[in-house]
Amino acid sequence: MEKPQPEYAKLKQYILGQITSGVWPPHSRIPSENDLVLQFGVSRMTVNRAIRELSDSDVVLRVQGVGTFVAVPKVESPMFEVRSIRDEIRARGQLHVVSVLVRESIEARAPLAREFSLPAGSELFHSRLLHLADGKPLQLEDRFVNPASAPEYLQVDFTIETPHEYLTRTAPLERTEHTIEAELANKGTAKLLQIVAGDPLLTLSRRTWSRGRVASFVRLAHPAANYRFVGTFHVGNAPHS
Repeated sequence: MEKPQPEYAKLKQYILGQITSGVWPPHSRIPSENDLVLQFGVSRMTVNRAIRELSDSDVVLRVQGVGTFVAVPKVESPMFEVRSIRDEIRARGQLHVVSVLVRESIEARAPLAREFSLPAGSELFHSRLLHLADGKPLQLEDRFVNPASAPEYLQVDFTIETPHEYLTRTAPLERTEHTIEAELANKGTAKLLQIVAGDPLLTLSRRTWSRGRVASFVRLAHPAANYRFVGTFHVGNAPHS
């Protein structure tokens, strides 16, 4: 004989059902704990446990003194896999749109030139793109490219083929170097990503090598509330799945 489902679990299932069915969309405020106590005839402790577990699972977001809101589903990116943001967004069933903010040729200052093992003043191509998922900014891409690796880079229509897709096709990947940092958004970045200055960002810096030289250096900034990196590590002689 199966044990009856605990009251907090029943309440969790109800809240999840309201969210997954779209009755309570992302950013919407769910009923208060007092309202749920009255609606379901359960204790405040039961309601608190249900909401706490949903919050721990990133299903809802609790804001002290304000209420509990449906969380925005986070886009996941493989930490050690070079993958197109277009593919990540489409995999979630969302529409990818890109806005091209900058496309130019520059003379690299010393710190940037060192990323490419080039002398200061060397020519680099620079592009800055804003990637949107269902109309909401998800990633600010600031990329520098070695002209020797992709001489036609500035002629590419990035609304059709993303920089990642183009470089994968024209400058075959040999090696990558990743750095992930938590940062606070400055005013300019916050305006583009439609967040508040000082909000947390997850920023991935990546260098890629092709044909024995650094082909690209890119910084990818994401609102931390909407994005996370996922990595899988294999230890010792454990089999790779």
